[in-house]
Amino acid sequence: MIKNKFRILRLASRDYLHEWQMSVCFVLGLAAVLGPMMVLFGLKFGIVGAMMDQLIEDPANREIRPVGSGRYNREWLDSLLSKPEVAFLVPRTRSIAATIELSSEQASRIVPVELIASGSGDPLLTPDAALPQGFDRIVLSRRSADKLAVSPGDVIDGSLARRFQGQQERVHLPLTVAAIAPESAFARNGAFVSVRLLEALEDFRDGRAVPELDWSGLSANTQRTYPGFRLYARSIQDVAGLRDAFAAIGVEVHTRVAEIELVQRMNRNLTIIYWVIAVIGLVGFSLSLGASLWANVDRKRKQLSVLRLVGFRTRDIIWFPMVQSLFTAVLGWALAVSLYYVTAQVINAMMAEQVAAGQQVCRLLPVHYVIALGLTCAAAVIAAGLAGMRSARIEPSEGLREI
Repeated sequence: MIKNKFRILRLASRDYLHEWQMSVCFVLGLAAVLGPMMVLFGLKFGIVGAMMDQLIEDPANREIRPVGSGRYNREWLDSLLSKPEVAFLVPRTRSIAATIELSSEQASRIVPVELIASGSGDPLLTPDAALPQGFDRIVLSRRSADKLAVSPGDVIDGSLARRFQGQQERVHLPLTVAAIAPESAFARNGAFVSVRLLEALEDFRDGRAVPELDWSGLSANTQRTYPGFRLYARSIQDVAGLRDAFAAIGVEVHTRVAEIELVQRMNRNLTIIYWVIAVIGLVGFSLSLGASLWANVDRKRKQLSVLRLVGFRTRDIIWFPMVQSLFTAVLGWALAVSLYYVTAQVINAMMAEQVAAGQQVCRLLPVHYVIALGLTCAAAVIAAGLAGMRSARIEPSEGLREI
């Protein structure tokens, strides 16, 4: 039985090569259908994929900020942070209190900066960079670091003033530059600091004492509330759910859900359009190849019936069109991949100036080539099934009548 299958494989291969003109037409026909579909999917995957990557990589798309000013205590914020959808949460103090004047020995001017509360896991900071800690370690924005002419490890002076009991007071605080944040994290003059330092600066401006820094004043604040917070969802898929959860408790927040849903909807619609085109193309090719193989089997009825006479079974004969269709599938796929590669290179070269460095407008992953090969072979097997049905009906007596 196995020996017969090897013989059929050899006969089908020799027949495929003997009628090479027809075989070439089949291969070109498949490449003409599959090649443009691969280019279309490459464009869809490259353009929409780049947009999805940008959505995922940009922390601003996962950020959730309350609208206006509220009163949020530490217990409520801790319960919010415990939700699995929340990746990072840090409270904000009043904006008017979240400023400080910085100076350095390398710069001749004082630079007023905004202070942003930060901590471990802050998406705006580089994961492997040093973090702001305690009352003396801060992370400067790139713009502030350039104006102060400092680098990580340098010590700078921070100063702030208040009017307390009719007198003007100013304090100075030595600060160590732990790191410099990427320019995308904060484009203005700013510094990322610990929540403890922000609370201390707010208490000082409110006339309260800060024992840790030996700043005198009224009794410390024991019932602290925060006017806002900076929250990041674990993924862009969690943003809408968190927005709805805040709306349910009456907290209005600002998100980028509309932008996220627009790209996701575009991705879904383009995927549907592509698969409709792909299915129509594959079905059309399968029917065309099936009809051609059917006609080929009908043309070789005498030869196939002789094979039945010499001992080949029906299921062995069915392999004849099956093998030839798989040859067409593999060769057509290889030619389509070559056409796609050349076309993709041309498209990417033409659009290189319009996209970011390293991005490609038209691209496919290795798994996409494997899927294309699998679908092509499946379509070829289905097409060969039509011819196989025809070859199964060939009787050995037909060969005797011809003889």
